Amino acid sequence: MQFIRIDGAIKPSGHYSPATQVGNLLFISGQLPTDPFTGEKITGDIEAQTKQVLKNVKTILKSAGAKKQDVAKVTIYLADMQYWDKVNEIYAEFFDEHRPARCVIPTKELHGGYLIEIEAIAQIREQQ
Repeated sequence: MQFIRIDGAIKPSGHYSPATQVGNLLFISGQLPTDPFTGEKITGDIEAQTKQVLKNVKTILKSAGAKKQDVAKVTIYLADMQYWDKVNEIYAEFFDEHRPARCVIPTKELHGGYLIEIEAIAQIREQQ
């Protein structure tokens, strides 16, 4: 098992790794809309928070040698389903033609008062 870190990022505030790699599988921890390099909390609207969370996912994928197209499964936690249409629109732009399996879980509230959290599982392909 390998613990994945983001070069230049500040240390996570809790007892976890941004991602772990087991074999060729990458398990990305739930990402909140916080800049991993500065610790800045993005507390704006759902669009700004969703974009930051997906940017975090992309940064972790890159740190592990993977790409968006390697994502097999995504779980999205939403503080309110009224945000779903906007989140889905930004998500579709992010993944483009790639369509990983997905689960959306409505939740009463998220840590820190955030509106969205996303975790993912990806496959790390051998370098060609």
